[in-house]
Amino acid sequence: MKTTVKPIRTGVVGVGSLGQWHARIYSEMPDVELVGVYDSDRRRAKEIAERYHTKVFKSVKELAAATDALNIVVPTDKHRVVAGAVIEQGRHVLVEKPIAATTKEAEELVDLAQKHGVILQVGHVERFNPVLSVVNPAKQKPLYVEALRIAPYPPPRFGLLPRGTEVSVILDLMIHDLEIILHLVQSQVKDIRAVGVPILSKSEDIANVRLQFENGCIANVTASRISMEKQRKIRMFLPDAYVSLDYQEQTGKILRKKRLGIEQKEIPIHKGEPLALELRAFVDCVRNRSEPVVSGEHAAEALKLAVAIHQSIRRGPS
Repeated sequence: MKTTVKPIRTGVVGVGSLGQWHARIYSEMPDVELVGVYDSDRRRAKEIAERYHTKVFKSVKELAAATDALNIVVPTDKHRVVAGAVIEQGRHVLVEKPIAATTKEAEELVDLAQKHGVILQVGHVERFNPVLSVVNPAKQKPLYVEALRIAPYPPPRFGLLPRGTEVSVILDLMIHDLEIILHLVQSQVKDIRAVGVPILSKSEDIANVRLQFENGCIANVTASRISMEKQRKIRMFLPDAYVSLDYQEQTGKILRKKRLGIEQKEIPIHKGEPLALELRAFVDCVRNRSEPVVSGEHAAEALKLAVAIHQSIRRGPS
């Protein structure tokens, strides 16, 4: 006898430049019902709702009441209030990265999710990039990591500040790589040496940090949102190999030392849309009540490191 899977009822809060894609992906999932969307810009909400054949809700509270899970895609400084209110209604939440604007707010969201017994997943989408599947942190401990994430300055949106520029580039872009590096290295940070400067924003638009971990690993991380081109790459030196991954192109290569020289191989990667993979994982977590790939606790650790880097820049050279 054929069984029918009950759809997971979802909604999206904030359907701007990023949230619109959350709505699109949910509208295409066969086992998901996109119940509706909410945005403070009613015209924008209506536009997206019509595009993906769903409903506009008058408030976040009303949308949460009609759903099992919500995606929170609002500016970082609104994460604590919006996601917190949804969690308190007993709804599962996927909140965009960074988890919150401060470590205190992040800890409050984690505590709230635990108190209400709901899933809190954080949108560190790069963890779902297929290129990362080739690295197993349980078996391959990096000795040295180099990460580069640069992009042009984002355009204005709906008369507001460009997306992401309400926070430092460390919280906007670099935090992707910080979360990944923490996942790969699995060791405590011992020393931070960071520099950064504001160019077009009130906070850093370009930053570089050298991290030293307790296990001896060194990571050099650069992020910029004032570049002429877009690049997202990570390189790792392992005890027996060198791995180079390109998130944007979803390509990779591995070099190994052989008796007669260096052997280079292209890494076979099954390409996919990271955001779709992320939302698929969230829906599966909600259905199965399983642990997210990037939990609130993991995201809070990445934010804690990002804040420490930001404070290091503010203090200046020691």
